[in-house]
Amino acid sequence: MKRLRFAAQINPTKSEIAHEPRDAEVSFLPMEAVGDDGSLNLERTRPIGEVETGYTYFREGDVTVAKITPCFENGKGAVMRGLVGGFGFGTTELTVARPRVGLTSSEYLHWLFSSSPFRSLGEASMYGAGGQKRVPEDFFRDFAIGLPALAEQTAIAAFLDRETAKIDALVAEQEKLIALLKEKRQAVISHAVTKGLNPDAPMKPSGIEWLGAVPAHWAIMRLKRDLAFITSGSRGWAEYYADDGELFIRIGNLTRETLELDRSDIQRVSAPAGAEGERTVVAPGDLLFSITAYLGSVAVAPEGMEKAYVSQHVALARLTGAKLLPRWVGYIVLSAVGKTYLDEQAYGGTKIQLGLDDVANMTCIVPPLEEQKQIATALDKLTSEVDSLLAEAECAITLLKERRAALISAAVTGQIDVRGIAT
Repeated sequence: MKRLRFAAQINPTKSEIAHEPRDAEVSFLPMEAVGDDGSLNLERTRPIGEVETGYTYFREGDVTVAKITPCFENGKGAVMRGLVGGFGFGTTELTVARPRVGLTSSEYLHWLFSSSPFRSLGEASMYGAGGQKRVPEDFFRDFAIGLPALAEQTAIAAFLDRETAKIDALVAEQEKLIALLKEKRQAVISHAVTKGLNPDAPMKPSGIEWLGAVPAHWAIMRLKRDLAFITSGSRGWAEYYADDGELFIRIGNLTRETLELDRSDIQRVSAPAGAEGERTVVAPGDLLFSITAYLGSVAVAPEGMEKAYVSQHVALARLTGAKLLPRWVGYIVLSAVGKTYLDEQAYGGTKIQLGLDDVANMTCIVPPLEEQKQIATALDKLTSEVDSLLAEAECAITLLKERRAALISAAVTGQIDVRGIAT
């Protein structure tokens, strides 16, 4: 058993490069150049004279770990390999560990720093407030490890390199499947809301370049022709937040993939009395649009939903139902043509947004009401099936990542003996 400071030098001094020319180029690593997966982006270089003050120093073979939240929890850190000139400087939010020659290997230290025991104890030791919490240097120095012989460290690192690569490949396959399923879902939605379910239906030009031909018996109109009204919440709702109040629907409760509300992070409010509160009460069947971020996010308020209000970032559109059904309009928004319209209407610089008039003027394809219902019902079924497949893939990723974390922890703590299998 050793404390880490006896196995590695923590934050070594840069005095060892005092003899280097100040104009010599070395690698420069801001935090974004250090990956959560141990990768490095070594595109940037700087002269030593520009970075020797105010930045963290490291050299070839050192191991770095981000010490600030949430980078530490996310696993940012890497073995410094391929540095220009053999040296580098980077963000001050990195802690550097230099293996002691003959005692510790860089790769083993990196896997140790990636392990759950190290991460959980480091997170518990953080000091500071909010987004400025950091792991103290003393935690690194005093962290106790059961240090195997150097040959066994090499075996452990080789074993983990190989086995985690297999797991990472399986995760990548599931992520590719998720991307393909999402593409298929949008493609099916887009085809259904522009072509219908009958492949033999006669077609006609829509007169809109990005929409193309539509079934001959469908109409084209603006959403406002079937609006009872459209509104959004006002600023200042924060003063009404209440744990035991009514639902408060924000952009985060809408998605660009489904018409259902996401209640995983729901806020509640005790709404003001009078018109200010009543005008933003959500009724079943109301369409809810994001108008200040993540344009194309939409939901349809379900039947039986408890009382809810909308924020100033959400447009509430209530239809008369004479020409358009809410779920039909919702699927138009989720389709490629809906996204095209909303993206074209968005304005602003760093903060893209829509006005209520932009939403009201959205182009809608209008089949007969009964056909709208049939298509929406078919899409409900299809998207539900796709969502089930997505959930299975996401569950598989979660299990694989848990397996990866458990494998790393077991190997670096000696719970499994890899000497005979890491060859």
